[in-house]
Amino acid sequence: MKWKQFFTPVKSFSAGEAKSFMDKMAGGSVTLLDVRQPEEYKESHIPGAKLIPLPDMGIRIGELDADKPTIVYCAIGGRSRVAAQMLSGKGFREVYNLSGGIKAWENGKVAFGPQEQGIDLFSGDESPEAMLIVAYSLEEGLRDFYLSMATRTKEEKARQLFARLAEIEVKHQDRIFSEYLNISDAHVTRDEFSEQIVSPAMEGGLTTDEYLQRYQPDLEKVTEIISLAMAIEAQALDLYQRASERATTEKSREVLFRIAHEERSHLEQLGKLFETELI
Repeated sequence: MKWKQFFTPVKSFSAGEAKSFMDKMAGGSVTLLDVRQPEEYKESHIPGAKLIPLPDMGIRIGELDADKPTIVYCAIGGRSRVAAQMLSGKGFREVYNLSGGIKAWENGKVAFGPQEQGIDLFSGDESPEAMLIVAYSLEEGLRDFYLSMATRTKEEKARQLFARLAEIEVKHQDRIFSEYLNISDAHVTRDEFSEQIVSPAMEGGLTTDEYLQRYQPDLEKVTEIISLAMAIEAQALDLYQRASERATTEKSREVLFRIAHEERSHLEQLGKLFETELI
């Protein structure tokens, strides 16, 4: 590494600018790079981020596409600035440092766990149809989670919110089923399609009790319920984005990108709902 790389000008994004930039770009066309340590990544990370700790950058830089826009982040922005300068010095054409790091990212929109968490659901070799079946199963797991939460709270408004969140997952399943019919030659009813799902799984691979233990929400407070829902949707978004990187066909990648877009839309809806509750 040349010393001048530490003085290479690096453009920065605020969290809001980074989100707007990513929303405008096609799925998979931006690299989101986390340069913290693995334990930090497990604790929380931005959905879809690739982990390459700063000390490993020199030997793993070949894993990155120099032609893709790259947004680099760390805890508060120091390590990521150094990494961004390294990338710029290596010929990466468009590199941005996330000012303030992950701490500047909106609460409730981070995922947690190692990079491989939940990824065994997708080998990358599945057909688009098979991926949709898995996705449908995951949504069923989340719907069951919300319905089970409705039985644990005594607050009527909270129960109504859980029921509303469960309905959102049904609508997501509707779109997944429609996508399945569009890309397959199958002529099946919704009930027939549902029977193909082997064992509905929780999005992100955690059980209801594990999520409650992780976040410890007050189930009588609507804002905490929404925050919990946002955290789970972030897990799903993270899983779909990482799975898309493993897909071996363009069609499969497109399917996973579309599902990830749905999850991102859910996060935005929940964010607006959270703001409404604070008024």
